[in-house]
Amino acid sequence: MLSIFILIGAYRYYAQLAERFGKTKWQYGVLAIGIYLGTQLILGFSYGIYLASTDSESIQNVNYTGFSGVNMVGWLISVIAVWGVYKFLENKFIKEKPAKSVIEIEEIGKTIDQ
Repeated sequence: MLSIFILIGAYRYYAQLAERFGKTKWQYGVLAIGIYLGTQLILGFSYGIYLASTDSESIQNVNYTGFSGVNMVGWLISVIAVWGVYKFLENKFIKEKPAKSVIEIEEIGKTIDQ
């Protein structure tokens, strides 16, 4: 249930970023969902492989629901991954944004008056 709230928040967070820089909102929202779910899958498979390699009988007793330490660490790492990619994209969009210099603005008025 908590993952659903995290996914909704990540989608809205990325959609606001896309809107601020004039990009397609839903594409970046889906990117956020993909980053979160991808990180969760990688962490889940890694933990499953770790459990299988250390104690093969412990796999039978794994509870996939509820709040466990592993789930909370997975949520935290996934949220950090989503935030990290968000900051990367934000910096990339800021660098791509064309900077309008004051000289160009002053030139606009001069060409009309001539």
